[in-house]
Amino acid sequence: VVEHIGRVDDAVLEPGAPLITHINRHLEPLRGLHILLRALPRLLDEVPEAQVLIVGSEDTRGYGGAAPGGGTWKTLCEAGLEGCLDPTRVHFVGRLAHADMLMALRLSTAHVYFSYPFVLSWSLIEAMASGCYVIGSDTPPVRDAIIDGVNGRLVGFFDVAGLSDALIQTCRTPDAFGDQRKAARETAVARFDAASGRTAWLDLIEQVLGRQLV
Repeated sequence: VVEHIGRVDDAVLEPGAPLITHINRHLEPLRGLHILLRALPRLLDEVPEAQVLIVGSEDTRGYGGAAPGGGTWKTLCEAGLEGCLDPTRVHFVGRLAHADMLMALRLSTAHVYFSYPFVLSWSLIEAMASGCYVIGSDTPPVRDAIIDGVNGRLVGFFDVAGLSDALIQTCRTPDAFGDQRKAARETAVARFDAASGRTAWLDLIEQVLGRQLV
């Protein structure tokens, strides 16, 4: 659990130290866990001080349905990576209280958000609003929020090497992405705040009904 001083297990997540974050409610491939895990060995080898924080629970079911064979999606995503993910540096912390999740995002050097074509996660907007540098998949839902090189980075969903490259570059030159972090927050505030979303939904319902609700 992330404590107020940023401690996870026996590791202390110091501000400024390279930290990769990923939020995946069911730890499933629909949100790209299998791709992230395969990108991590190179990062861990080339950036020895980097830490990885993965938020979500080990479930047998997810947005993409049930894991085959009765196991969990996390177990399937880790298949073939035995011994490649140092547990003292890759931290699976379960689901976090909202305040702890936001604290982790504020420490993040890069936030990885991958998704199959599906509903956009609220956690992506939280990450953008927190000023994270988002490395996302170049897929339709993510392109609704992230413009490559403007407010984040997009790589091909199955481009493991490309994700490794992006993570390593960000850890080595974190100050190079300040403008994109700022732009990510501005995008979240301008396009995805709760009040605007509520108004847009009501407008859509009224258009469908052909009358005002109140």
